[in-house]
Amino acid sequence: MTWLDPQPFLRGVAWRGEGGRAMRADPADLDRLPWDTVQRAGLPIGVRLEFTAHGATAIEIRYRATVPAPNEALHDLAHVFALWDSGELLSESFTDPAEEAVVHVGLPASGGPFIVHPPEGRSPVILGVRAIGGSVAPAPDRPRWLVHGDSITEGWWSTRPAHAWPATTGRALGLDAVNLGYAGAARGELATAEQLASLPADLLTLAFGTNCWSRPPFSAPLLHETVRAFIGLVRKGHPRTPLLVVSPVLRPGAERSANALGATLADLRTALEGTVQGLVAAGDTRLALLPGLGVLRPEHLADGLHPNDAGHGVLAEAVAGALRKADFLP
Repeated sequence: MTWLDPQPFLRGVAWRGEGGRAMRADPADLDRLPWDTVQRAGLPIGVRLEFTAHGATAIEIRYRATVPAPNEALHDLAHVFALWDSGELLSESFTDPAEEAVVHVGLPASGGPFIVHPPEGRSPVILGVRAIGGSVAPAPDRPRWLVHGDSITEGWWSTRPAHAWPATTGRALGLDAVNLGYAGAARGELATAEQLASLPADLLTLAFGTNCWSRPPFSAPLLHETVRAFIGLVRKGHPRTPLLVVSPVLRPGAERSANALGATLADLRTALEGTVQGLVAAGDTRLALLPGLGVLRPEHLADGLHPNDAGHGVLAEAVAGALRKADFLP
């Protein structure tokens, strides 16, 4: 059985780095980005395999992942390859990080298209795929959806990569979700806006602002000008591409607390939403806003900031509904 090149099977890939490794920031432009964005961009968040099967009873995936040191304290979630068919989880195959290993994933007779969500925390690289008892082929391409945001977009506190809200929305709407969420970042970095402008896209979503409350602190006027500049740069590459902006979701500890520049998260949310509404009124008819405050309730938050699995599901439904309402789906 011959190993197939995995690259045609991979989805959710923004750029490719050395050796074909999936990168979530432009490898030729890393020096303009904050260090934390560069660090997070090296993780294959949202990258997955999509394929159809013809008579195959299983697919085998050869991979390499960072092996923990003998005394390293592990905080990663389970190292698991999850098989999905449309919106249904079919099976999970648990493995260990290894310098090189093969995971065997059984397939039903339906033929797919199937999705395999690999683990993310140990930076796995897919080295090859092969079918058992038949053949597999890359799934048809889907419309490309770029999603930029912070740790919430990256999927923090979801128990599986497949449960992060961009992954859930992408499966529900038949989109190739490209996750460009960076934990600790997404503060309106203009180099990121230019990188987004350079990527092909059928649809875009921006979901940031929470980290502007404290990392570093923004005033409302500063965020207003930052959002205007950020969207303006994105529009250089995507003048008519549908663009949905999601303002910060509920963060109880920051809603009424002033940051070092005197702004509460409520103030920043109002500034962001007003900026987007002003751009729409000025003629950007392919721009829409999803106000974030009413989407999640306190019980949807795992730690007072990041959604739990239920919260990611609720946010996914809200984003999908906003995209449908705006008639933005390709």
